[in-house]
Amino acid sequence: MKPDILTDPLAQHLLSMAYNNAWANHRLLAACAQLSQADFEAQRCSFFPSIQATLNHNLCVDWFYVDALERELAGQAPHPDCYQFFAVDLPFQTAAELQREQATADRRLLAYCAAQCDRELGRIVTIARPGGAQQDSRTRLLAHVFQHQIHHRGQVHAMLAGTAIPPPQLDEFFCAGEAELRAEEFRALAWSEAEIWS
Repeated sequence: MKPDILTDPLAQHLLSMAYNNAWANHRLLAACAQLSQADFEAQRCSFFPSIQATLNHNLCVDWFYVDALERELAGQAPHPDCYQFFAVDLPFQTAAELQREQATADRRLLAYCAAQCDRELGRIVTIARPGGAQQDSRTRLLAHVFQHQIHHRGQVHAMLAGTAIPPPQLDEFFCAGEAELRAEEFRALAWSEAEIWS
């Protein structure tokens, strides 16, 4: 099932954001995969001290929130130990490993967003944090997940500028006239423009 753009415009927008998120991660991690391991791990000026640490953080946060969203959608109780997703600071050492695992998380988020309709987006998702339950609507949690990814991708983008690998453009997704600029990634991801925008 996919949201209908006429009857579910917000759900359709959130699905397009999930596609954008997966595309931007694909493009950025493909660039990071060209770094030497030393450059990938090198200490740099940012909130997390390396490209490796920042990308690991993004993935762990995705696991945390996507798990909560999926559990609520399936009618399951919140995860009893939600912080297990942060038990290891650097669960993956290489860009190739992170590329593979981030793509898996991105597919989960795409599937979740494809299952939404506007009338259900206000449903409450509960995360059983130790200090008290966090409760937010599906809409708010999805907006947070997308914003979190954008925030840290920007940091990785800036850190890449200090390497021999040029940072890729990450803003060529939404405009119809820029379709050719994303065509290579869409082929690699087995997507079509019609699949996303129809």
